[in-house]
Amino acid sequence: MLQGLKHVGGQARSLRQDMSLPEVLLWRLLRQRPAGLKFRRQHPSGPYVADFYCHEARLIVEIDGEAHNFGDRPARDAVRDCWFEARGLTVFRLSAADVLRNVDAAADAITCAAQVSCPGEDHR
Repeated sequence: MLQGLKHVGGQARSLRQDMSLPEVLLWRLLRQRPAGLKFRRQHPSGPYVADFYCHEARLIVEIDGEAHNFGDRPARDAVRDCWFEARGLTVFRLSAADVLRNVDAAADAITCAAQVSCPGEDHR
């Protein structure tokens, strides 16, 4: 399992209590273990906290609000993605607007991405 730095654990606990609406809606579906896959929410990983993480698929899921399109956020997100990818993880990003528009489709897309990441296993 990918572990977070000591101070990141407290941050992750705080974020779990203050999740955004798109994260809450997705968590309601992902916590049901779609296709037999276990997801964690606000999972500490090194210096970061991933919105969602599936260990079996080594998949990081990030829900991006509008702020991710402005200022230095795109560059910071790229650095973060490289950090995860250097550790053999796949990063799957969804816009918060897409989640709000159709949470079922968003959960299905995440499940499909996770299944592709672990093709040798049957998760049904």
